[in-house]
Amino acid sequence: MEKTFKSGFVAIIGRPNVGKSTFMNRVIGQKIAIMSDKAQTTRNKIQGVYTDNDKQIVFIDTPGIHKPKHKLGDFMVKIAENTLNEVDAIMFMINADEGYGRGDQYIIDRLQSNKTPVFLVINKIDLVTPDELLPLIQQYKDKYPFQEILPISALEGNNVEHLMDVFTDFLPEGPQFYPDDQITDHPERFIISELIREKVLHLTREEIPHSVAVVIDQISNRGENDKLLVQASIIVERKSQKGIIIGKQGQMLKEIGKRARQDIEGLLGSKVFLELWVKVQENWRNKPHHLYELGFKQDEY
Repeated sequence: MEKTFKSGFVAIIGRPNVGKSTFMNRVIGQKIAIMSDKAQTTRNKIQGVYTDNDKQIVFIDTPGIHKPKHKLGDFMVKIAENTLNEVDAIMFMINADEGYGRGDQYIIDRLQSNKTPVFLVINKIDLVTPDELLPLIQQYKDKYPFQEILPISALEGNNVEHLMDVFTDFLPEGPQFYPDDQITDHPERFIISELIREKVLHLTREEIPHSVAVVIDQISNRGENDKLLVQASIIVERKSQKGIIIGKQGQMLKEIGKRARQDIEGLLGSKVFLELWVKVQENWRNKPHHLYELGFKQDEY
């Protein structure tokens, strides 16, 4: 008897900082989505492709649905909401440690008119006790007719395998959309820019908010020990932010470069020479032409 092959698309939605990118990287087994404890880390739909002998699940990590405060925020929310109509299932992730909040209700309100089945995934169960978890499950059950409710820990890996089995059972028979060895549909330049942006967010903490973007200016072969030359610009909105990123005697920029280079070498499988510049483009998050230049294309929403 011929073995059936299942395939489909699953959107991951949820409030900012519930662990969507951590889950994606856990399942795919390689860093494709950046992680930060700052809200709104993910700006574009990141497709992670999981393939084994009997299935291919394409996960779409959407920007967190939230009330937008600027044009970049509008862009991010519209991407997330449009994605929900294009997939086979929706994975609504919440943080067990934080519990129900207004941000969750904002998302649930937007799901009411959606016809796509929604799975509630309660992440970070390693941070709560079973006694705390049960009332939380009941609370969400009362708010929306979820297809299924699945508690997991993306960081520890608890119950993640079971979640994948549930999706496999649910998804339709279908073709393999991507080759076995493809883990994302994003070009390498995008992932490299995200890895650099992650280091900025990690190292500058509260000093640099999400008014930072990274543009890859050039990737070329230096011809020197087979090293690749990666040149990139870090874009900020104010001169004071530029000073923070460069740091005293250039130390902060040097550390950002050092950590980013290690991840980029892991991604590309070759030695890298990374050159970084910091540029000021005032109020870029509210200027459509700047958003377009930085890869946030209007025709995507």
